[in-house]
Amino acid sequence: MARIVYLNGEFVPEHEARISIFDRSVNFGDAIYDVAGVLDGKLIDFEHHMQRYFNSLQKMAIESPLTQAEILQAFRRLVELNHVDEGLVYMQVTRGVAERDFVWPEGIEPTVFMFTQAKTQGERDSATHGVKLASVDDIRWARRDIKSVNLLGQVLAKKAAHDAGAYEALMVDADGFVTECGSTSFFIIRDNQILTRALSNDILSGVTRRAIVGLCESKGFELSQTRFTLQQALDADEAFISGASSYILPVVQIDDREISAGKPGQVTLQLRDIYLEYVRASLI
Repeated sequence: MARIVYLNGEFVPEHEARISIFDRSVNFGDAIYDVAGVLDGKLIDFEHHMQRYFNSLQKMAIESPLTQAEILQAFRRLVELNHVDEGLVYMQVTRGVAERDFVWPEGIEPTVFMFTQAKTQGERDSATHGVKLASVDDIRWARRDIKSVNLLGQVLAKKAAHDAGAYEALMVDADGFVTECGSTSFFIIRDNQILTRALSNDILSGVTRRAIVGLCESKGFELSQTRFTLQQALDADEAFISGASSYILPVVQIDDREISAGKPGQVTLQLRDIYLEYVRASLI
């Protein structure tokens, strides 16, 4: 059966879904998106995803075409229609359709579409075996805190990582400090202290990252939100990445350097178990 997607209030087979070539997302990348994880057929951390979604819309001066309750209903319906047990729901909101002009006209209606993706077995295996990262220069625009569809920097970074045989790209700024990964947050562990870059315009406020920070505080893990260099990451005792559908994945290699003797670290695995327990208690 064809996957069912959502487009402007309608649930349709994916091959029937079309948007205009004059949609501003096509011509300018003038749109935001968000992704919610799905586990056991239910949504992960939906409330916090919605907080980020509305925050991104506000920063882009786009009026939300749907209420939070309407989004929840649509997400649940897509999960049901596509029989997704584990995976994600993707939602994009564009400024809308208008004649190509950098300055948008008033009163245009946003375009909204959503779709699901199921998690693959390979993605599940990554949690057991760990993943490799490849370091790349961070060439993205300055407002990385907005979850916009301007993802060319990430596309190029993740392609470079893929070509290097890595699972994900580890981005490093012009001063030699790690920012985050191509589509995930990044953490290292040194001397039993967990380190991750502090929130700013330099990185995205990851919803899974937010949960991990809170769990570290409540479970007694020492965590510091601070800058660290690529060399410090290479010298780390352990490292891991986090994301909406990947949860927590151990990092076992960065470039040519093995991390944690090339095996998932014990603190990382403990944190993953704690996070999954938290997730299952908060599914909706």
